[in-house]
Amino acid sequence: MKKYKAVLYDLDCTLLDTMKMNLVPLQRIIKEEKNEDWSIHDLRPFMAYTGLKVLDLLHIENKEQTYERWVKYVNEFEEGAKAFPHVEEVLKKLHKNNIRQGVVSSKFKNQYQIDFVSKGLDRYMDLAILGDDTKLHKPNPEPIELAIQKMNLNKDEVIYIGDAYSDYQACVNAGIDFGYAAWGSFSDKGIHPTIRLNSVLDILKLVNL
Repeated sequence: MKKYKAVLYDLDCTLLDTMKMNLVPLQRIIKEEKNEDWSIHDLRPFMAYTGLKVLDLLHIENKEQTYERWVKYVNEFEEGAKAFPHVEEVLKKLHKNNIRQGVVSSKFKNQYQIDFVSKGLDRYMDLAILGDDTKLHKPNPEPIELAIQKMNLNKDEVIYIGDAYSDYQACVNAGIDFGYAAWGSFSDKGIHPTIRLNSVLDILKLVNL
């Protein structure tokens, strides 16, 4: 198997199990703003987008104020973000073996601090490209391309791991390999990955560990 010099990761539903903590508060927002009842199943595809983009897609007015309220509900939610099993073990092993790692996520910096940095997982990362860092977001390739540029690597030396169709599209648009994180994914419809990863531990195979 091809050995990569760097691994880039999505966060939500790839490294972090954040589905309930994001979508239960979003259900509350939709009820308050539109008096509509949406299921978690129907909302799951929105996990691929930034919070403001989600509210835009849902045609919710006063997006900025509503987004702030959604973030408040998320941070008050009793079940916070949790790393999937073996995540720290894998990140630590890659770091120890000088495999470069980075986060490319639509999550904004303040939430990244709460969900990821607070767990000490950022110490294994060489960089983080977040929703605040680029004008365009996945499936546009700009965030991934910025990460590769900052790492000073060639595209064939990098693989991106994500769970969503928008992650796959971003990789196609950027011209890099895509590892499909099946453990956290809602659906693989339309996704044709370079490699399917059924377990977090499968990431080690990408770098021959």
